[in-house]
Amino acid sequence: MKTVSLFIFSILIAFSSYGQPKKVPQAKLTARVYNSGFPQAHDSYNGISCASDGKIYYILCTQSLDVAGRMYSYDPAAGKIKLLGDLTEVCGEKDLHAVAQGKSHVNFIESKKKLYFATHVGYYETIDGVVSIGNPPAGFKPFQGGHILSYDMKTGKFEDLAREPHHEGILTMNMDTLRGVMYGITWPSGYMFSFDLAQKKMVDLGPMSGKGQTGKGTDFRTLCRTIIIDPRDGTAYVTTSEGTIKYVRYGQNKIEVLENEDMKKDYFGLYDATKPGHMGYNWRQVIWSAKENKFYGVHGNSGYLFSFDPKIPRIEVIDRITSEPSKKSGMYDQFSFGYLGFIFGRDQHTIYYLTGSPIYENGKRLVGKTSTNTGEAMSKENLHLVTYDIASSKYKDHGPVFYPNGEPPLYVNSIAIGKDGTIYTLARITENGKTRNDLISIPNPSK
Repeated sequence: MKTVSLFIFSILIAFSSYGQPKKVPQAKLTARVYNSGFPQAHDSYNGISCASDGKIYYILCTQSLDVAGRMYSYDPAAGKIKLLGDLTEVCGEKDLHAVAQGKSHVNFIESKKKLYFATHVGYYETIDGVVSIGNPPAGFKPFQGGHILSYDMKTGKFEDLAREPHHEGILTMNMDTLRGVMYGITWPSGYMFSFDLAQKKMVDLGPMSGKGQTGKGTDFRTLCRTIIIDPRDGTAYVTTSEGTIKYVRYGQNKIEVLENEDMKKDYFGLYDATKPGHMGYNWRQVIWSAKENKFYGVHGNSGYLFSFDPKIPRIEVIDRITSEPSKKSGMYDQFSFGYLGFIFGRDQHTIYYLTGSPIYENGKRLVGKTSTNTGEAMSKENLHLVTYDIASSKYKDHGPVFYPNGEPPLYVNSIAIGKDGTIYTLARITENGKTRNDLISIPNPSK
């Protein structure tokens, strides 16, 4: 009787599992790690691009008083990394004994075989809960202000073009390459400026979002990290944490407010613009589609993809493009500022997005230490590569990315795609008990 019961039980198990889909483990991507020889390198935001010569140009940042950020190139064909320059030195401040030009938070913009970018401060202090530029100790001068620089890819020479007039860092910058005009926002106050390359003329456009991140209490405003430029007419667009879209028309040098459209969408969430620790309704990263004649962007905390047609004007929410584990969690991304690793592939219709994925232990979502710069509770998370084809509306999570030792890349907020399709970014790497920020590459699963 016992034998018959076991037989019937086995039959029932077989029938219950018949037709049930088998769980297929998600594919993993293995990143290659490079060593640029800069152990002091700290977290990077943007600061990487693939240029027309096929090389990957990138900047490794520091938070040091007297150690500057450094610019490098990686030649995939030769497999060689080259140190191109120390940011303090190329800004002409080598012997000034001033707070170092520690960072660059902008991607390189190429025009006529030159790369244009800007520098930012990396030495901070927190007073009454407000993060600002650090006051230097005796013997050091204060931070001198971010610089606009160019790098000639043919001659290898840098040119110091201008310095921001408020002695603040340049948080974000973009360039209208057709008209030779750059637009930037300073940190921490949030002054906006324009710079005419031909005339070498800097124009202070004034504050673009209240008192910016110098504000206290109700005066605080998180600043936009991405300036976008419509190549058709040269208009530059930015957002505020309240969701207002502002713009500067080419040749007008005046900040105006876009009427009848904004970024305050229910899908993005609810935010108090006066509180730190998030980007509010600011867009996080935005890119131009020449085929569609519109912008595509991602909102940081919610991870929603949207399009922006400035001619109508209209924001259209498209889809949530966070990792599959983030979607299934039903929660926002742990890093509420969102991720900057968002770019079109070489086909100009597939978006590549490097985003976070929560890690759970005993049913609880793991959370790491609090960031000293943002006050944000940083997650212990995996890095995922997501693609989204705007032509077919196809989303795909290609799975988590790991180093060969099984550890995940951390603090990833940049992306570049090489001419062969290889994906490059800057991430934290721990080797031999020491952690640095450095270049890594990820094989392209779409190839």
